[in-house]
Amino acid sequence: MATPSNPARRRVSARVRILLWLLFVMAVGLVSVATTTRSILLRDVDHRADGLLAQEAGEFANFEERGVDPETGRPFTDPSRLLREFLVRQYADPDEELIGLVGRAGATPAQIIQPREIPVAVPLHEDAAARRRIFDSPDSTGTLDRSSGEIRWAKVAVARAGGETEAAFVVAFHPGRQQAAVNEEFRILLAISGVALLLTTGIGWAVAGRILKPVRLVRTAAAQLTEQDLTRRIPVHGRDDIAALAETFNAMLDRLERAFAAQREFVDDAGHELRTPITIVRGHLELMGDDPAEREETIRLVTEELDRMSRIVEDLLLLAKAERPDFVAPEPVQLAELTADVYVKARTLGERDWQLAEVADVETELDAQRITQAMVQLAQNAVQHTAPGQAVRIGSRAEGTAIELYVADSGCGVQAQDADLIFERFRRGTSRRGARGSGAGLGLSIVRAIAEAHGGRVRLRATEGGGATFVLALGEGQT
Repeated sequence: MATPSNPARRRVSARVRILLWLLFVMAVGLVSVATTTRSILLRDVDHRADGLLAQEAGEFANFEERGVDPETGRPFTDPSRLLREFLVRQYADPDEELIGLVGRAGATPAQIIQPREIPVAVPLHEDAAARRRIFDSPDSTGTLDRSSGEIRWAKVAVARAGGETEAAFVVAFHPGRQQAAVNEEFRILLAISGVALLLTTGIGWAVAGRILKPVRLVRTAAAQLTEQDLTRRIPVHGRDDIAALAETFNAMLDRLERAFAAQREFVDDAGHELRTPITIVRGHLELMGDDPAEREETIRLVTEELDRMSRIVEDLLLLAKAERPDFVAPEPVQLAELTADVYVKARTLGERDWQLAEVADVETELDAQRITQAMVQLAQNAVQHTAPGQAVRIGSRAEGTAIELYVADSGCGVQAQDADLIFERFRRGTSRRGARGSGAGLGLSIVRAIAEAHGGRVRLRATEGGGATFVLALGEGQT
């Protein structure tokens, strides 16, 4: 059976992909620039050739129309003399030939030339076949492709009344040398582009590696992360998108670490707290006899322990949900109505002197159900640590954007060493405030979780005259 190929072996790194795209774009750009430059230069050669041909042809036509024979002082009647006199007066460019052709149609014409060197392999005055083709052509301009080089020409026919001899003035331009210069410049541009690509390859490789270093660190850190080690973080340098990626990854690691910590804490707490009631239930069931009274008492004890286990599990699940972003759903709430609702619900918890101390008549953003749950838990805590008839005050106050909801009892208060301890899970402090309650020590932890989910905190203050006051401080201006 064929073994599947490893996807990691086919993977191309982001550094290589960036470099390849950079080189591709630069290569296309540089080749486009070189090609465009070559086209522009070749077009300039064409324009120059057309301009020279038109200029020389125009000058000869003007000379033919207005010129006079210096020997007779009259207009030229001999085409040969006309051509010689004109050519003597002209100075051609290096790539230009000025030729006078005299003859009859169908025959190789005689030529009148300027005695000078032409920088081409085979000039027109040495190519009889080319001269005949131009002389016989009915066109006034054209291009002649030869194995020895291209010729662009213009012709002005000479016609004199009464003469049988035909003649023509021919301007020939050899663009080969200038085209070769353009092609040489094109090759130089390509060579420079190649060097630029090589330099870009080195610089791009180094720059891409430097820019992508945080990404590699993120990949390495992600590969090394385990449930047992979530402490690694990516060093953040700069303020660009890569730094933002590293910060985002670090924030994700923070959330993962908190989530795994909460999960481990949940498992540890559940295992620790559920072990005792499970042992009690198992022990009573194993020792339960046939006596109906004994069976009834055992069932009652088992039911109580199972109820307590159910409450512990529900509280632990609630604390686990507190780590989720959707734990609270804030919406506009009238704080006065919320405080009054909490007061009405708390009055059913026990026979105490319930007092609605004060209410803040403001509208604020919070999760009314979660805040009610926290306040009722504080009221239940006050009931457990006060005697019937003792005062329990419920109220709310606002100062700017900061609000406070509180439950104040008149019990024995909380000792200083227990002020922070009582908010931890399954902890009730080193000393108790009155009779033992039936809770598992999770109530104040739930209150703290709800307050922190709202961006606030729960604080403990001493009640004037004795007792404890628990305050939910929400919003700005907290201390």
